[in-house]
Amino acid sequence: MMTATNATAEIFWTAFRAMPKKQRNAIIDKLLTDNEFMEDLIDISIIKQRENEPSRSLDDYLAERKKG
Repeated sequence: MMTATNATAEIFWTAFRAMPKKQRNAIIDKLLTDNEFMEDLIDISIIKQRENEPSRSLDDYLAERKKG
């Protein structure tokens, strides 16, 4: 079952793809000049790239940092 958030995202995506290229480019330009959006986009991209990497607990990470 699709969540309300996913349904809304699908509607926006469908509308975006239906726009003429000039309008799509204007929206993309606006997004790329929004610093907060760009930070979020970079964070999401890194998370997606690393989602299959093994994880470790915070305690293990902190212990490793303490060692040096």
